[in-house]
Amino acid sequence: MQFQVPQFIETEDRIIGPLTLKQFLYIAAGGGLSFALFFTLQTFLWLLVTVIIFTVSLSFAFIKINGQSFFTVAVAAFNFYWHPRFYLWQREEKAIEMPKISATTAKTAQIKSRLDNLWEQLKTSKNPLPKREKAIKPSILEQIKSKEERFEIMRKITGEKEIAKRIDYR
Repeated sequence: MQFQVPQFIETEDRIIGPLTLKQFLYIAAGGGLSFALFFTLQTFLWLLVTVIIFTVSLSFAFIKINGQSFFTVAVAAFNFYWHPRFYLWQREEKAIEMPKISATTAKTAQIKSRLDNLWEQLKTSKNPLPKREKAIKPSILEQIKSKEERFEIMRKITGEKEIAKRIDYR
């Protein structure tokens, strides 16, 4: 048994003359809106608004952009402009190759290691380095300790020592 297969299933049926049901409803909605505004607006303003309404309704009924109806394109454009967009950029990590060490770079590495050692000593040592830091004079400490008030030696973030009065809030 053979059956006839429809060939043009994507085309809409013409129901009202040369118009499809959607096209007829768009034009009828524009006409109904224009009819309702006829009784509420003055004649000149009504003509101006009617031209705009019929232009919009005819474009919804007949214009297609890339095979899409104008209504679908208008809804997509409205959503594009109305909703916020979120763009996320992720940096691509590149592998870094280590350069070969030559004699000159070995010397700079030794100088750098000496500087690192000196910096480590400056940060961690309790004894002052000669010609760089001054020790606190013991005479000042003795004068402070003899008074009834209590003082402490504080070390600043920069490494400098400072004498500060200690206050207990008990």
